[in-house]
Amino acid sequence: MGRVLPKRKLEKEDVVVVLTGSGISVESGVPTFRGKDGLWKRYRAEELATPEAFVRNPKLVWEWYDWRRRIIKRSNPNPAHETLVEMERELGPDGFLLITQNVDGLHQKAGNRRVIELHGNIWRMWCVRCGHMVEDHTTPLPEIPPRCPECGALMRPDVVWFGEGPHELDKAIAAARTADVFLVIGTSAVVYPAASLPRMAKDSGAYVVEFNIERTPVSEYADEIIPGPVGETLPEWWEKSRP
Repeated sequence: MGRVLPKRKLEKEDVVVVLTGSGISVESGVPTFRGKDGLWKRYRAEELATPEAFVRNPKLVWEWYDWRRRIIKRSNPNPAHETLVEMERELGPDGFLLITQNVDGLHQKAGNRRVIELHGNIWRMWCVRCGHMVEDHTTPLPEIPPRCPECGALMRPDVVWFGEGPHELDKAIAAARTADVFLVIGTSAVVYPAASLPRMAKDSGAYVVEFNIERTPVSEYADEIIPGPVGETLPEWWEKSRP
């Protein structure tokens, strides 16, 4: 490697906020499940990840999520995930926060604890009648669609579908506005409102660093752009930037 030359080193008092997207998990073998790579049984994610699709055919929607869960179950955190764990450990709870658009749980599997999951988590499900929440990593699921162990009603994935609002958005916005350094890692920056967070951070005075294999809307205003696979570039950036 040896190609990453940070323009700004972190300082001990810096608050670092990180936003991750699907690009960090692709290097772990997790497909995007959208666009041309997201086709499943002639359906696209946009046709299945909606409340209307679930009401219309919960079995079909759960078959898709069961398929996704099996793919993700085989995946492991890569060096970029591991670097974020190291950053959290060294910077401490007051100096680090991770915001992710991913639902795969790989950040927690790697060891991160301060995580805002804007779009939920594919390993959790909740009852549409009583709201009972369950975390279940079983693959394949023994029953499709799964039923609530408390009341017997349908369970749905604890993920944010098209047309629904993100989880903990207020916390994410507050973090973006108080960050000294804001890292944007592997996100296309086109899915809102998550895509607005880097701009909020920039407008509030944060130093914005983008890690991606291609340019995105963030590239237009980022203070630093680091191209290449994030599993290579992020560990090297951290090694050279750590306080």
